[in-house]
Amino acid sequence: MLSYSPEQSPEGWHPSRTLFLLALSVAWAQGALPSPTECLIVLSANGSAVSCFSPARFPSVLPADTFHLAVEFSNLTLLPAAALQGVRGLQELHLSSNQLEALEAELLQPVPGLRVLDLTRNALRSLPEGLFHQASALHTLVVKENQLRGLRASWLQGLKALSFLDLSGNGLRALPPGLLANLSALRTLDLGDNQLETLPPGLLRGPLALERLHLERNRLRALAEDLLWPQPSLRSLFLQENRLASLEAGLFQGLQGLDMLDLSNNSLSSLPRGLCAPLGRPAVRDMEDGFDFSHNPWLCGPNLHDFYLWLLDNQHKMFSREDTRCAQPEALKGKPLLEVASSQGGLELGWAWENPM
Repeated sequence: MLSYSPEQSPEGWHPSRTLFLLALSVAWAQGALPSPTECLIVLSANGSAVSCFSPARFPSVLPADTFHLAVEFSNLTLLPAAALQGVRGLQELHLSSNQLEALEAELLQPVPGLRVLDLTRNALRSLPEGLFHQASALHTLVVKENQLRGLRASWLQGLKALSFLDLSGNGLRALPPGLLANLSALRTLDLGDNQLETLPPGLLRGPLALERLHLERNRLRALAEDLLWPQPSLRSLFLQENRLASLEAGLFQGLQGLDMLDLSNNSLSSLPRGLCAPLGRPAVRDMEDGFDFSHNPWLCGPNLHDFYLWLLDNQHKMFSREDTRCAQPEALKGKPLLEVASSQGGLELGWAWENPM
């Protein structure tokens, strides 16, 4: 099937397009282009956007001006090393929802201008050394929901322009030191939905202006106090559904621009004094997108006095208020933290529990 974008034919059909379609028909018949029963080719001012849907088959020929190629939901298991020969101008390659088990190191060499590579939901257990050595233009790399259990820092060498990296949903158990050392342009990092229990020292040294960090749904029990210090531009931090039982007092130091913080569904019962001081009011400004501390076993008492005051200043940006409740002491069990924070009597009750006469 062939279609034209509106910008290509603003004045309607033209005889030259009829001749062009006839030429395409001949090319299809001679095998010089993918069959119209297997691939949809959309022509635009930028070139050809090709979407193929033949099961377990990568197109053997492609239009030379292909800039967008999608071969998805096709049960592909292998890609030839020369699969992208002849499409030097390719900018986006979408290979999601296949069964790819491995990639050839030479795969991307013919397409140095590639900007987007989507490998979501395949069966990759590793990436070949050198895959990205000539991918200096790549800015989006998605390898989510594969079968990576570990990573090597060398796999990501060459990605000078990378701004979006998604490694979520792989069952990663550990990260190597220096993983991001050469990714100075990185803005979004997604490591969610893995099995990480710890993070290597200096993980975030490398990116110069990270804005969004996903660490949700791992098995993290602790975070180094200086983990986030290299990233003062961080805007969104997702730590929900881990096993965090405590946080270091200086963890959020320098994060005056943080607009979203999710620490829900952890094991936090208390917070160190001053932890939230760099965030929101009164020190800086509203957190634009809000925060969530719900579903933690809070021990409500004087240990949270500093946190109570911060909650009162920022309650208008608080998510899940009714699910942010005291677990202890018994006298306050089930009470919303905001209610306790707003009640001097509640604070006194907490003191009484901590300091029985």
